[in-house]
Amino acid sequence: MVRRTASLALSRRGAGVLPALAASVLLLAGTGSASAHVKWFCAYDVAGQPRGLEQVLCADFEWLCALAIGCLMFGCLAEGTPLGTALLNALDRVTSRIRTDTELLVRCTLGFFLVSLWGLGGIILTPELKTDAAWISWLQLAMAACLIWRRAMPLTGLGIVFLFAYATSQYGVFHLADYPVFLGVAAYLILRGLDIEPYGVRPLDIVRWAAAVTLMWASVEKWAYPQWTHPLLAAKPGMTMGASPELFMQAAGVIEFTLAFALIWTPLVRRAAAIILAAIFISAVFEFGKVDAVGHSGIIVVLLGIAADDARRAVRVRDVVAAPAWYGGALASFLALYYLGHEVLFGTLSSLPVI
Repeated sequence: MVRRTASLALSRRGAGVLPALAASVLLLAGTGSASAHVKWFCAYDVAGQPRGLEQVLCADFEWLCALAIGCLMFGCLAEGTPLGTALLNALDRVTSRIRTDTELLVRCTLGFFLVSLWGLGGIILTPELKTDAAWISWLQLAMAACLIWRRAMPLTGLGIVFLFAYATSQYGVFHLADYPVFLGVAAYLILRGLDIEPYGVRPLDIVRWAAAVTLMWASVEKWAYPQWTHPLLAAKPGMTMGASPELFMQAAGVIEFTLAFALIWTPLVRRAAAIILAAIFISAVFEFGKVDAVGHSGIIVVLLGIAADDARRAVRVRDVVAAPAWYGGALASFLALYYLGHEVLFGTLSSLPVI
């Protein structure tokens, strides 16, 4: 743990953490919800040494996580009340058209995304994955054309899987670990096109889990490489609302991780998280323009589909009680996977950071 005097800890916890939580929403809106999206605009080095866990798991980080868990538990508690039921009913009414046309929205948005990649040229699925292979742009245009016919949707899905594998061969497994949402979208297209639900699992649930994994992984990158975002903070110092850049990035990562985790939790909690995340991604487009609009379009439409999903289940006391354990387990798992994976691929196991 990072050593601090009691007075400094109390000062920063009381005066710094809450403003940083609010300010982090502005950071996410300005830079995109995932750290991978920072790579579109700032210099990065995936193979570089990440910040040590002893620096990440400091007192401020623990207070931020405790506050996030409290918000998650409060959401679960509210969901089991008449107010929660009323909110779900209201969401069902407001999002009924999106729910009815979710598949059509996904096809149209992905068509826009793939045609835009063809127009930009030299890109494999996402802006920072550059390529000199001209055939990739034409493949992406053909994949967009397949979305016109429902029965041809699986071909687009298979094309996404192929491009994901090709990008992995060019940029490495660790880099592409930022983007499992593409595999979730591919699964959605294939399963919807074939009109099947393997083992009763809905295609929308598969892409929802993939989006959650993507954003939780990306939040760890915010803690491991906060310096990647420093140029943006230096250019827009008002985003931090008076918090230090380090505290601000810690809070930004906690917010992102919590919203991503919420996507796999109870119905009202995940729908609320999807709405917040979609709003963050959409607001980022106004800040960074066309590249951000193209890059975010796929995940925005997925989040809108999650927000409109009217699947329900009874919320039990165990959902509230288990939330801290599952959240803590997910946090520990992603931190371990990130740091162990990085050391295996780019370092030596003997140099693993210790707490």
